[in-house]
Amino acid sequence: MARRRGPYGLDEPLFHPDHKRPVTRRDFIAQGFLAGAGTMFGTSILGLFANPREAHAALSSDLESLKSSCGIAVQGAGKIPFICFDLAGGANISGSNVLVGQQGGQLDFLSTAGYSKLGLPGDMTPAIGSSPGVPGGFVSQELGLAFHSDSAFLRGILEKTQAATRGFVNGAVIPARSDNDTGNNPHNPMYGIYNAGADGSLVSLIGSSSSDSGGNSMAPAMLMNPKIRPTKVDRPSDVTGLVDVGDLVGLLDQSDAVAVMEAIYRISDKKTGVVTTDEVVKKLVDCGYLKSADLADRFGNPASLNPALDTTIVGPSGIFTQAEFDSDGEFRKTASVMKMVLNGYAGAGTITMGGFDYHTGERATGERRDLRAGRCMGACLEYAARLGMPLMMYVFSDGSLASNGRIDSSVDGRGKGEWTGDNSSTAASFFLVYNPNGRPALMGSTTEQQERHRQIGHMRADASVETSSSPAANNVNLLVNTVVLNYMALHGEQSQFASTKGFEQHGLGSSSDLDRLTAFQPIVNGTIG
Repeated sequence: MARRRGPYGLDEPLFHPDHKRPVTRRDFIAQGFLAGAGTMFGTSILGLFANPREAHAALSSDLESLKSSCGIAVQGAGKIPFICFDLAGGANISGSNVLVGQQGGQLDFLSTAGYSKLGLPGDMTPAIGSSPGVPGGFVSQELGLAFHSDSAFLRGILEKTQAATRGFVNGAVIPARSDNDTGNNPHNPMYGIYNAGADGSLVSLIGSSSSDSGGNSMAPAMLMNPKIRPTKVDRPSDVTGLVDVGDLVGLLDQSDAVAVMEAIYRISDKKTGVVTTDEVVKKLVDCGYLKSADLADRFGNPASLNPALDTTIVGPSGIFTQAEFDSDGEFRKTASVMKMVLNGYAGAGTITMGGFDYHTGERATGERRDLRAGRCMGACLEYAARLGMPLMMYVFSDGSLASNGRIDSSVDGRGKGEWTGDNSSTAASFFLVYNPNGRPALMGSTTEQQERHRQIGHMRADASVETSSSPAANNVNLLVNTVVLNYMALHGEQSQFASTKGFEQHGLGSSSDLDRLTAFQPIVNGTIG
């Protein structure tokens, strides 16, 4: 590939002479022509109220007791919040960001040539200064999961998290091949996470792309469920718009608005009792009005939903400064998704970030984009910590890339190898878990066993995924199954995996095989609290 005179801008589209012209929405996102921006669509019965003048109003006690019969959840289903990052285009994850090793785990180091393929020159390999049980200076275990100490993901996460937050985080990496530069990889696990019990009090699933998966990559076909298709959200107005059906609270105060909706419910209840004996129809009508009254009760003040007004997220003591939030749509997108998921308004969310097909013949473009992605990941972890909520955060990309060993000595290139071409054999995914009660504990009774649970599968010395090292290593559907298994294991429910909808024929093996594919011991007992 010809050398480029300078790096691309942070949001500049990527032009590759060896790639076809972008045609589909996924092509445009992967090459940075689109960022997954859009609006959020909700049904009219859910969009009630946006009056900042009034405080919380109480729903009448007789109606409060009926909420459970209508399936109205105040803070979701009580499962661990789940957020995934879909880095469209084939980002680098292994080596230069998260360390991936041979059979012994992350610190069973690859060859120097292998690290060169992963963008690390010979004087920056994690083996330098390391001895058995003692990682060297190019290894950071501040998040439990081992990162390269100069990882752009890590640098971004460190910027947005406090030391106390990082002390309660752990993670696992899964070396796994997937096709390059295509959204046809069924990477997205959100439908499976829903089947495992995750749900929200307003919507079940959200995503920043208007696709069936909510992201750039597809969801596995056997898990698709059109009834819970992710609602699109990537900005604060999308979040507040979820509960906006007009001017009722603008014309009345919040207490009066709740009273109106309660009156409508009671009139409807009386009428349906006379007009029809069909209990199913009666319940559907009655619950619709009750849900509207409940939403007026809980969300009449938009500050309760708006991430831009949440001082934990934005402001002098917030995760983002006001200038950062105002100037970068990726930060607004991240804030909107994490606000909904971590407060229980949605069960799971996907944040799609475009422009990660950055094999541009230099290094700086990829470093800049990885750094911003790391800041967004760190923001999610820090927000979970400030709310005292657990979080599972999963990061994946469609394929990966490799370096030919040529060094980018520019300031942003940081003396690392230039990215020069796609390479699906160097791909990996990883997840981080935040537990407010302490760092999640790995499975296994010895250090050697624990390291094999921290890295599910392995690479060969030349930095190619060993495709027989785990069921997920060469099958993206089974990669999703492995992620959902680990989500359920955090709840102590891995024994229910094979009976969960969509996973009856999971393909991961026997119960002992499932144990080997599980990273962590439970952090909650079925539900939070």
